[in-house]
Amino acid sequence: MTTTASLFSARLTLTPKTALAGLLDGAWWPRSRDLTAELPSLVEALEGRFGRVTRVAVNPTCWPGVPHKVFVAGHIVHVGRFTEQDSDKMILVSCAVGRCDLLVIPPETEPTAADRLMTAAALPGNVRAVGTLMTNEAANGLRIRNARRGEGARETDGGTPATPRRHPVVGARMIPLPWNMRR
Repeated sequence: MTTTASLFSARLTLTPKTALAGLLDGAWWPRSRDLTAELPSLVEALEGRFGRVTRVAVNPTCWPGVPHKVFVAGHIVHVGRFTEQDSDKMILVSCAVGRCDLLVIPPETEPTAADRLMTAAALPGNVRAVGTLMTNEAANGLRIRNARRGEGARETDGGTPATPRRHPVVGARMIPLPWNMRR
């Protein structure tokens, strides 16, 4: 049986080959939470760069069904379940290169947010952990949605000018400089 997910290529971004190592080797954005259907296209896409992938480690909290083995391109890939591993991370093990750590972007993520996450995860020398990337994107998405809501409100209230923006360091300790001190 061929699933629709395996008919498409993997939505994958990898870190360019450089001497600047980071915490992640890239990001993967699956189309569903069906690991049996999604894993073959990912493994096939990675094998050109990393060699034959033999093992995959996932956190089962994000995958409703985690198979023990998946048949991919003529060989078996063993799948391990590790609850202590970050739920948004996947580790793939290759005989040729070693391991490949990928940020797994939830399938329901909006395309613009997924694009930002894929770009951030594939930066050479990235030192941000998976949790940090996901938290930063959630905050960034909230700021963008709030800004859009504010713009929409201004357009519908008869063109009232926007309220002036507050100084970005309000609440921080301001140090007076000689040229801006008032007496």
